[in-house]
Amino acid sequence: MRKTLRYAFVQSLPVLFGYVFMGMAFGLLLQDAGYNFIWAFFISLTCYAGSMQFVLIDLLTGGASLLRSAFMTLMINCRHVFYGLSLVERFQGMGRRKFYMIHALTDETYSLHCLVKPKEGMDARQLMFFIAVLDHCYWMAGCVTGALIGSLITFDTTGADFAMTALFVVIFVEQWKEAKCHLPALIGGGCALFSLLLFGPDSFLPPALFAAVVLLLLSRRTIDKADPSALSTDSDAPASGGSEEV
Repeated sequence: MRKTLRYAFVQSLPVLFGYVFMGMAFGLLLQDAGYNFIWAFFISLTCYAGSMQFVLIDLLTGGASLLRSAFMTLMINCRHVFYGLSLVERFQGMGRRKFYMIHALTDETYSLHCLVKPKEGMDARQLMFFIAVLDHCYWMAGCVTGALIGSLITFDTTGADFAMTALFVVIFVEQWKEAKCHLPALIGGGCALFSLLLFGPDSFLPPALFAAVVLLLLSRRTIDKADPSALSTDSDAPASGGSEEV
């Protein structure tokens, strides 16, 4: 188990550095909005959703209704449904821990689940669990640290929220370079631009996300034909056997 944990830690180091600094940006903004480190801890524990947490700050300070908050959360995080489908079978074999694995599934954690292969003698599902827990801890540590720093040091937080935008720009560029089919990116960008022009900067996000989801569902066969490996799960199968205790 220790060997697997050490291996998971080494493989998750890139996420560590990214999550700590992004989490600190969130913590700073949350503290600046009037919510202390206790809020940062419980939000990052229960609402472990990256970009949605940044949006949550505006929802909290803007007095958004529960219905609007739920809709925004669903639209922003609905992408998890698509890539989460490739992990359904692997999560089924994790017993009660599958519920935590679903909760802890983020973009970066999903990437590690797909890319990191267990060494000989390691249990693949145990490795996945350790990766999920470590990534979650990194994010929580960054959020709490940022809120604590914000409460001790007073400085201008203008631009801190751009950390998430910068991350998505980097992810977009990297995926554009590696993807065989650019249709999903074009659909997303087109829906965002059209909704921005139609609804304005304050109301464009919900309709843009809804339109993108609908168009992606309608275009799934075209995307699969252009890039058959996009949704393949064969390469993601566990590399080692053994039952996982719960």
